[in-house]
Amino acid sequence: MLKFLDKIRHDKIPFVALIVLIFMYLLILFADFFAVYPANYSNRKLAYQPPSNLYVITPENKFAFPYTYNFEKSFNENTLSIEYKQIRDKKYKIKFFSNGYEYKLFGLFKTNLHLISKPDDCNLFLLGTDINGHDVYSRLFFGGRISLTIGFLALLISFPIGALYGGISGYIGGRVDKILMRIAEAIMSVPSFYLLIILASILPSNMSSIQRFALITAILAFIGWAGFSRVIRGMVLSLKNQEYVKAIETIGASRRRIILKHILPQTSSYIVIAITLSVPSYILAESGLSFLGLGIQLPDASWGNMLREAQEFANIIYRPWLLMPGFLIFIAVLSFNVLGDKIRDILDPKTLK
Repeated sequence: MLKFLDKIRHDKIPFVALIVLIFMYLLILFADFFAVYPANYSNRKLAYQPPSNLYVITPENKFAFPYTYNFEKSFNENTLSIEYKQIRDKKYKIKFFSNGYEYKLFGLFKTNLHLISKPDDCNLFLLGTDINGHDVYSRLFFGGRISLTIGFLALLISFPIGALYGGISGYIGGRVDKILMRIAEAIMSVPSFYLLIILASILPSNMSSIQRFALITAILAFIGWAGFSRVIRGMVLSLKNQEYVKAIETIGASRRRIILKHILPQTSSYIVIAITLSVPSYILAESGLSFLGLGIQLPDASWGNMLREAQEFANIIYRPWLLMPGFLIFIAVLSFNVLGDKIRDILDPKTLK
C-alpha cells in the first residue's frame, strides 16, 4: 500500500486529485461542524441574499478580527425587483469554534460579544442563499454526502454481483454461459438514463429522501452490473485455462472454491480500476436525476437539486453563487477520472504506450 501511494505521490496531478478527494470526503464527514447552519435551515425572507462579505480591515484602516455586516432587504419600485443593501451601523464579529445553537467551526458575535444564539439572528451566508432562503455554503456539505457516496453504495451492490455472475458464466461455459450472457446483454440494451427517469418518476411522492436515495442506488446498481460481468467473464475464460487452475481441479476442489478463491482474486486489479473509473458516472447520474427533479427532493440537499436553480439564465447572470454545486461536481468527477487513470497505469502497466 505504501509503495502504491508512493507511485501516486511522484505524479503531481494524480496526487493533487487524491488530496482533493480526501479533503472533500473529510468535509462531508464532518459537515455538521463545518456548516454554518443546520441541514434544513431556511429563511424565506432572505431569498437570494448575496454572499456576505468578510472584512479584516476597519474603516480606520486598522487590522481587525474577521467581521461582517448584515443585509437589509428592500423593494425597488423603479426596477420592480428585490434588492439587498449592507447595513454598516452594526458589526458582527466571527468567532471560531463557537457553540451557539450548535457546536460549529465558526459563528457570529455582535460588537458587545454576546453570542447570537438563534439562526434567524445570524445572516452570515458565505455563498449567498437560494430561492427558499437556504444557505448555499452549508448545504454544499450536506448535499455532498449524497452526491459523493451514492456511487460507492451502488458499486458495493453492482460489482459483487457482476464479478460473481461473470465468474460463474466464464468458468462453467457451454449452455449456461450462453444463457447468462444473453440475460446480461438484454439488461445492457436497456437505455439506462431513460430507465432511470421512468423508474424515478413513478416512485410514490410521499417517499422520504432516504427511501428515494436507497431506491435510486438500487436502480443504478441494477443497470451497472451487466457490462462489468461481461468483462469479468472474458478474463475468467482465459484464467480457467491456466496451469494452476488445472492443478487445483485435479485435486478435487469444488467449482465454488475455484471461482471464489483462485480465479476472481486474479481479476482484483481490474476491479479496483473499474471502481475508480465508474464512480464519476454514478455521481453524474444522481446529479442528473436530481437536476431534473426526479432524484433527491427538497428540503433535503444534493448537488444535483441545488444546481436546478442555475438553469435559469437570470440566476446565472445575477446570482452566480448558485453555480457552486456544478463546480464541485466538475472537480469531483475530474479528480476521480485523473486518479483512476493513474491507478490503471500502476496496476496494468501494459496499457502504457
